[in-house]
Amino acid sequence: MTLLYLGLALWIIAHFFKRLHPALRAKLGDKAKGGVAVAALLGIVAMVIGYRSASIIPVYTPMAGMGHANNLLMLVSIFLFGAGSAKGVTASKIRHPMLWGVVVWSFAHLLVNGDYASVVLFGGMGIWALVQMILINRAEGVWARPVAGPINKDIRTVFIALILYGIISGIHIWLGYSPFLGTYG
Repeated sequence: MTLLYLGLALWIIAHFFKRLHPALRAKLGDKAKGGVAVAALLGIVAMVIGYRSASIIPVYTPMAGMGHANNLLMLVSIFLFGAGSAKGVTASKIRHPMLWGVVVWSFAHLLVNGDYASVVLFGGMGIWALVQMILINRAEGVWARPVAGPINKDIRTVFIALILYGIISGIHIWLGYSPFLGTYG
């Protein structure tokens, strides 16, 4: 669990650095970007290793049928994550689509995983994304809604999300965590 905590802390510190210490971030300039990226990457590696090696300590029992909700929410999460870069209609309707994608991802995983390590990882990432949105909103003020791009960019993002969902599902199956088994009753 220590690696999971450390990884989550590295991820959070790396991403909050710009918002909580803007003067230091500006002083360091582009040199800081590499360090922040390395810290975030090390955070991901530590979270994965820490999560996979954690003992299963039950906190709650997921409700039956939540596997279906998880799979649907994961598609929504992947779409939102891509919508921020796609510059279609969705990006003009939702502020912080990537961070909302993380929140949906977090919630989806908490629906089907009731162990302590899952609560720490997915709950921690969800809380991080919500706090990150608050910090960005405070720093940037009122949202200057971008002009909506063409709908075909959103349609393309849907297809990309479906492909990525298949790849992510395959990786989960390969790692021994089938997204198509469990909590479907």
